[in-house]
Amino acid sequence: MTGMIRGVGPDLRDFTPARVSLPTTGDSIATAEVLRFQLSHAQARDAVLAALHLPSFAQRLKSELPVLSDASIAVLELRTNAGDRAAYLRQPNLGRTLDAESAALLKRGLYDLAITVADGLSALAVERNVIPLLGALLPELVTAEWRVAPITVVAQGRVAIGDPIGSLLGARMGLVLIGERPGLSSPDSLGAYLTWEPCPVRTDADRNCLSNIREGGLSAEVAAARLLWYLQAARAKRCTGIALKEGAAVLEGGVVTDLPL
Repeated sequence: MTGMIRGVGPDLRDFTPARVSLPTTGDSIATAEVLRFQLSHAQARDAVLAALHLPSFAQRLKSELPVLSDASIAVLELRTNAGDRAAYLRQPNLGRTLDAESAALLKRGLYDLAITVADGLSALAVERNVIPLLGALLPELVTAEWRVAPITVVAQGRVAIGDPIGSLLGARMGLVLIGERPGLSSPDSLGAYLTWEPCPVRTDADRNCLSNIREGGLSAEVAAARLLWYLQAARAKRCTGIALKEGAAVLEGGVVTDLPL
């Protein structure tokens, strides 16, 4: 006999992909739900273990974002000291530092922003969400005459990899777009981390983060609008992290107004 686990309301499933109000057969979860759980778990594992192919993704950035060539923004392929996925997963610190060959590619300039794309724990999130997000964000930055450093695409990268990259490029701010740790209903969630004056001594308290950027989460258009607000606010207040809050919407000169919802 098929039933339903009661107590949280059967209609909740209409509003969330979370596993609530699961159908049952006798005292057990229904077979279809067990199979769906196993599929989600496999997708999460695949997302963690998948590798980001740097050359093909860099080529996608160039071909699908014409704003890069219009604004003369280059794309660089970099690698961390994590030589493979196993080393990346077992030794997190290796994913926070660049290998010597990659570091040598970065030349200091007068940049307002250094954008880094890193696979993190979900290359799938990068493949699906980075280009739509940059497609909405970059034209706004170019129109506002932001000096954007070469886009760096990093294999086996953690959030903090944006610190040495931003420091070597001499950028005033660093933005890291990175695949988040997969959940059982979201193997393709992208995170965006903004850091004022990135350098290797920065900590997570120095960053602002937008999370769950994906179809079914925070859309690329909304995420780009919120990132633009944070970028403008950070530049006006010369800080990020715990010193920059959404409530601080009014800045000197009216540069930044309300945070877009």
